[in-house]
Amino acid sequence: MRQQIAATVLLVTGWLTPLPAVAQDDMPQVTLAEALQRATRLDPNYVAAMRQAVDAEWGRRSAWSVFVLPAVSTQLNATKYSSESFNIGTGSPASQIVDARLEARYNLFRGLGKFADLARAQAEVEGARADELGSRFQTALFTEADYFDVVAQRELTGVASERVRRAQEQLAVARARVISGAAVQTDSLQLLLELTTAQVELIRQEARLKVARYQLGRRVGSPGPVDAALLDTLAAPDLPITEEEAIAEAVRESPDAVLARANERAAAAQVRAARGSYLPRIDLFGQLSAFDDKFFPTATTRSAFGLSLSWPIWDNAVRELNVSRAATARDISRAARNDTELALQRDVVEAYEAYNAARAAADLAAKAVTVADENLRVQQQRYRAGATTIIDLITAQVSLTESEAGLVQARQATRLALSGLEAILGRRLFQQ
Repeated sequence: MRQQIAATVLLVTGWLTPLPAVAQDDMPQVTLAEALQRATRLDPNYVAAMRQAVDAEWGRRSAWSVFVLPAVSTQLNATKYSSESFNIGTGSPASQIVDARLEARYNLFRGLGKFADLARAQAEVEGARADELGSRFQTALFTEADYFDVVAQRELTGVASERVRRAQEQLAVARARVISGAAVQTDSLQLLLELTTAQVELIRQEARLKVARYQLGRRVGSPGPVDAALLDTLAAPDLPITEEEAIAEAVRESPDAVLARANERAAAAQVRAARGSYLPRIDLFGQLSAFDDKFFPTATTRSAFGLSLSWPIWDNAVRELNVSRAATARDISRAARNDTELALQRDVVEAYEAYNAARAAADLAAKAVTVADENLRVQQQRYRAGATTIIDLITAQVSLTESEAGLVQARQATRLALSGLEAILGRRLFQQ
C-alpha cells in the first residue's frame, strides 16, 4: 500500500512540476532614469501641458506688444462694374476700380485694459509653467509606479519560485520517510497539496510579471515587454525635511499651489479688464490709400492720420454681464486656491506618514524574514528527526513565503510613497 501511494505521488509530482521558464535574454531593459526620460516625451498630459506653456508665453508676448507696436493691416480691392463709374485714381469714368490700403492703429488708452491683460498673461505664464512641472512629476509618478511594479512582480515571482523549490525538496524528504515507515502516508499528500498550491501561485505570478512588463513597455513607448533594471535593496533613508517643512513648502511652492494662485490672479485681472470697458478708448491711426484701374494701383495716393475716441454709453447690459461673469470666475478661483492649499496639507501628511510607515514596515518585514527562515530551518530538522508534524513544517514554509512577499511589498510601498511626496512638492528629495 505504501509503495502504491509513493508511486502515485511520484507520478503526480512529475506531472505538476512546472516547465522551465522561457528565456527572455532579448527583452529590452531600461533603468529608472531612462524610463523617466522616455516616458516624459510620450505622455499626452505632459505634452499638452508643455504646449500650453508655449501658448501662454506667446500670450504674454502679445500683451507686451500692444504697448510698443501698432496693429497693422493691408487691404486690396478690385471691383468690376457693369457700367462705368468715376475712378478717383484716374479722375475719369472706368468700369474697373482698384484700391489698396495700408492702415496702422495704436491704442493710447483702453480703460487700463492693456495693463490688466498683461497681468493676466503673466499669471497664465506662471500657471502654465507650474502645470508643466506638475505634469512632469505626475508622469514621473506613473512611470515609477509601473517601474516599481515590474521590480516587485519579478521579486515576488522569485519568492513564488523559491516556495515551489522548498515544497519539492520537502516532498522528497516526506516521500522517503513514508516509504521507510517513519511518517504517515498523509505527509506526502499534505506536501503534495502545498506543492500544487505553490505551482499555481507561481503560474499566476509569472502572468502578473508579464503584464507589468508590457505596461512598462507601453509607458516608455516600446511595442513589446520591457524589463526594469535591478534596484538596490538598502534600507530607505530618513526624509531630509520635517513634516512641517514639507507642508509649508507644498503650500508655498508646489505646482498645484502655484497654479491655483496664478489662476486667481488671472481671474482678478480679468475683472479689472471688464471694468475698464466703462472708460473710453482712444486710438491713434494712420492710413495710406492708392487708387487706379489696374494692379497695383499707383495713379493716385492719399494719406490720413488722426485720433479716434469711442465711448459706448449703453450696450444693453453686456458690460455688466461681463463684469459679473468675471467676478464669478474670480470668486471661484479664490475658493479653489484656498481648497487647494488645505488639500495640499492633507496630501503631504498622507504621503509623509505613508513613507515613514512603509519604511518601518520594511524594517520589520526584513526581521520577519530572518525569523521565518530560522523557524523553517528548525522545523525541517525537527521533521527529519520525527519531532514535529507535517502541518508545522508546512506552516513554517508558508510563513517564510508570506514574510518574503511582505518585504517586497513594503519596499514597493516605500518607493511609491516617496514618489508621491516628490510629485506633491514638485522636486526631488534625494539626488538619486
